[in-house]
Amino acid sequence: MPDPSRRRLLRGLSAGLGLSALGAGLSLAPGARLLAAQAGDFIIGPPVPDVAPRQLSEHVWLIHAEDGFPTPENRGLMASITFVVTSAGVVVLDPGCSLQIGRMAIRMIRRVTERPVVAVFNSHYHGDHWLANHAFVEAFGADLPIHALEHTLAQLRGVAGSMWLTLMVCWTNHANAVTEVVAPNRTVVHGQRLRFGDVTLALHHHGTAHTPSDLNVEVVEDRVTHVGDIAMGDRIANIDDGSYPGTFRCYAALRRDAGRQLWLPGHGLPSHDLLDRYERFLRGIWEPCLQAVKDGADEAEARARVLRDPRVAEHAATMAGFAANIGKYVSLAYLEAEKEAF
Repeated sequence: MPDPSRRRLLRGLSAGLGLSALGAGLSLAPGARLLAAQAGDFIIGPPVPDVAPRQLSEHVWLIHAEDGFPTPENRGLMASITFVVTSAGVVVLDPGCSLQIGRMAIRMIRRVTERPVVAVFNSHYHGDHWLANHAFVEAFGADLPIHALEHTLAQLRGVAGSMWLTLMVCWTNHANAVTEVVAPNRTVVHGQRLRFGDVTLALHHHGTAHTPSDLNVEVVEDRVTHVGDIAMGDRIANIDDGSYPGTFRCYAALRRDAGRQLWLPGHGLPSHDLLDRYERFLRGIWEPCLQAVKDGADEAEARARVLRDPRVAEHAATMAGFAANIGKYVSLAYLEAEKEAF
């Protein structure tokens, strides 16, 4: 987390250069306005470039993040942002990973509607999905409802909140250092249904998948379900906190409870067959590892079997992060398979 003394210094610079006056709507001489604007870009960073929203259904819009991993160049814009326009206002599903990205999302929402944001949902506690909570409370007030499962809320109020901010600051070379941790302030549970004007949101949680607390939000009227990171487009998922068999159980439960949906991931583009495609890939890792453990083969042999499996091999050349991460996720699968087998 950024040093509090540095925060005080930045705020002092802001005040000294007239940024607080601008925020209060006071007028400055043209030269002072230019200096204040330049100082704001230096302290906060220039605005994140706009990403035009795409309409997916009657109520659901997507701000698609094309990059799969945070870099100084993309300033952390790696997770897509979804918003649902209802007659009661706008509901945001995973607002992004920084103050600046959240401000960009708000600009894009205002291209579509002048209705206020009335709620935010955080799908899980990985920082690329929730650090932009800061921007939404800045714009819509500290009482803005931010919903999450209880485990996610506890993580973000604890060490995980500051840890994820520190990681994002490092990965982006301090591009989002002014972002502050704003944890959820409402807890939700599996099976809950929330009504926002003409839209019903059905909430799903089926145990540990990508993390122990993955919240999937179904937009009932549109047959669109936001699945966070339990499945992804052509990107290898971080499953450090998750479970392979748990993910398969989650997929089965979602198919049973929600039926045919447009499945909307946090990384990648939505599709009706997203769960099927990603389950095929993950089973191509899990099943050879489980069989290797049953055969008494070591992890190196399990990795060789995984890389030969056509369900995995077909992604080797195209999947973002494949070469750098496949070994790690084979290791995780092998360790979990040992527990499963014995």
